[in-house]
Amino acid sequence: MTLRLTDDETAALRRQAEREQRSMQDFAREAIREHIARRSRGDLIDAAIDDTLERYADALERLGR
Repeated sequence: MTLRLTDDETAALRRQAEREQRSMQDFAREAIREHIARRSRGDLIDAAIDDTLERYADALERLGR
């Protein structure tokens, strides 16, 4: 896989990796893993909310009156 970044993105990645004394590749891979983990949790929360709203729709409607 090839990841193409803009010059600004590359410079920012390089600066941050240097600050943390890590390789750019290591920093980028960790950022991707963290992003996927956050999205996965968000998807689980969204599914739970959808299920709850569906399951308790009648009760929620009555409470809203």
